[in-house]
Amino acid sequence: MRAARSLPLALAASLLAVGAARAQDEAAPRSDIALDTITVTATKTPETATEALSGTSVVTRAQIDRLQPSRLSEVLRDVPGVTTQENQNDPAQAINIRGLQDFGRVNVLIDGARQDFQTSGHSANGVFYLDPELVGGVDITRGPAATIYGSGAIGGVVAFRTRSIDDILAPDERAGAVQKWGFGTNGQTFLNSTALGARIGTAADVFGQFVYRDNDPYRDGRGVLIRDTGNELTSGLAKINVRPADGHEVSGTALVQRFDFANAGSSNAGARFANAVEADTYTLGYRFARPDVPLLDLSVKGYVTSTRNALTFLEDTASGLYGRLGTRRGDRLTYDLDTRGFDLHNTARFDTGALAHALTIGGDAVFNHVRTSDDAGGFGAAFTPSGERTLSGAFVQDEIRYASWLRVIGALRYDQYALSGGAYRSSGDRVSPKVTVGVSPLPGIEVYGTYAEGYRAPSITETLVQGIHPFPAFTILPNPTLRPEVAHTVEGGVNLRYDGVLAPADAFRAKLNVFHNTVDDFINIASVGPTTFVPAIAGIPASTCARIPGRFPCVIPVRSLQYLNIAQAELSGIELEAAYDWGGGFVTLAGTHVDGRDTATGETLLSVPPDRVSATLGLRFLDERLTVGTRLSVVAPRTDLPAGTTLPATKGYGLVDLFASYQPNDRIRADFILQNAFDRRYVQYLNALPNPGLTAKVAVSIKFATR
Repeated sequence: MRAARSLPLALAASLLAVGAARAQDEAAPRSDIALDTITVTATKTPETATEALSGTSVVTRAQIDRLQPSRLSEVLRDVPGVTTQENQNDPAQAINIRGLQDFGRVNVLIDGARQDFQTSGHSANGVFYLDPELVGGVDITRGPAATIYGSGAIGGVVAFRTRSIDDILAPDERAGAVQKWGFGTNGQTFLNSTALGARIGTAADVFGQFVYRDNDPYRDGRGVLIRDTGNELTSGLAKINVRPADGHEVSGTALVQRFDFANAGSSNAGARFANAVEADTYTLGYRFARPDVPLLDLSVKGYVTSTRNALTFLEDTASGLYGRLGTRRGDRLTYDLDTRGFDLHNTARFDTGALAHALTIGGDAVFNHVRTSDDAGGFGAAFTPSGERTLSGAFVQDEIRYASWLRVIGALRYDQYALSGGAYRSSGDRVSPKVTVGVSPLPGIEVYGTYAEGYRAPSITETLVQGIHPFPAFTILPNPTLRPEVAHTVEGGVNLRYDGVLAPADAFRAKLNVFHNTVDDFINIASVGPTTFVPAIAGIPASTCARIPGRFPCVIPVRSLQYLNIAQAELSGIELEAAYDWGGGFVTLAGTHVDGRDTATGETLLSVPPDRVSATLGLRFLDERLTVGTRLSVVAPRTDLPAGTTLPATKGYGLVDLFASYQPNDRIRADFILQNAFDRRYVQYLNALPNPGLTAKVAVSIKFATR
């Protein structure tokens, strides 16, 4: 009888909390403690980020509005353990968690749909396209989340929620619209965002958003114009939720983005192409959850993600190599990746004696289809090969609570994969366990420890890549015998949650995490075979050097490259996230330190980012209608690079941003930010081009609504 009374109430409270948290991002003036926001990435059950027994963080819509980011990297740099890699002349983003990135090691989701797009080059191997103005919130779980999020998530999960009706309308408003305009300096030309929605009683709601963004090339901190860093975006978002009966909800989402830009490779030193990117995501889901049915909390979602980049050859003034291969202006290179998938899971809540259970059982599958067509030199088709891959699996997880001081989470996941392309085939499977124990010795303190394993199948490119690099000429070889990566992670942490610390209405939240991750059969690209000499002048056939090796012009020594399983990689580190809000203002702090190396050679992994600390101070005035503040970021140098790498070392740097937000009523809002206030020239680690110098942005939002 106790379970029959308590469980429906607990489920109802969790469902109300999820809806309230989403509405809170826009409606509440004091939403600066993101650790109090509801998240589901850690266990697929609702809880605040502070309660999660993992390295979990949340970015709210209020934070995005305050920072006015043109790229998501501007927001994610405040999240501990998370960094980004990007080409400044391409709007795409790649996410690195705890030193792991590329080829799906970090599972990126948009409204629950996987983003697996990848092209090979001198940058990240795995990117996604999403404009910050379309984002309603971000859930990040660092570390071993693969037991509930599918094959590959050995680094973690980043789940983006696009905006919805709760982001623009208060609970008592029936219909309305929010119109936003943004302007700026240093390339930030114009932003338009039009969002509108309507509630049809309690039975349904509809939402739509149109975003147009136009950026010009910017100047770095020395005033140097960085060419081809402008782009144009046109995008649309539509959502519908239908509730045909109590507890039942059917939802659909359509996200369409069109990016247009031109560049000459990641460093602006290669052949120049015009890029036309189509990034579309469609989802259809069903949810049943009702307080009087505690054994059913069912979620079913299917999705289609399609990313297509159509490149048109413009010129090759750097080397003329493409022209000598017969490429002419207007020739096309197209990368297509279609991802189809589904995810279903159910959480049953029940008691066994003094133990309360949340038992989640689910399964998922992902089908990747890569098509590369290349009439512009042939290098694109060689380095991003066509092929197909299927990932599928099932999991069971039990979250057990005893009284208010003990939580135990145990999970098992079975994964399998199959990959094919041309004459190559590969497959594999594995069972991965996870166990977490959390203890609360005193009110406001919870200590936890986790052991988890993760499984990442090789990607199509790692397995099938085959071709000759344009200049200098060397061969990249396929490897159909690649073995999947297996991660073994030990993690510990402390969650702190206190109210009324120094004043009756203040709040303090903090999370401290330490981790050690050992990855067996880590896949990395390495030199293989004998050393040969190739011409130092582009366009001279490499075969010439078979007759005169070691003499001019054959003076560049090269070896072939191939993706290989190195014996083992180890990554360890510490993360801190804290926030204090006293009503009249707030302070946040985030810090990250990661070490990672190949245990066979002792060399540091290239993907390990430098140490970073960021802090934000905000003060509220005029009955909390005006907020002014500053954001500070300090990044350490990264100089201990492996021998033979072509990546440059980076210097340490510090950045200062100044911001102000004024909301005289619930209808009008104005935001201002001064980024890189001291006009510092810096290059973020793993990026080829300098970041923008001093940049000012202003945005005005006007809301119309009926009750």
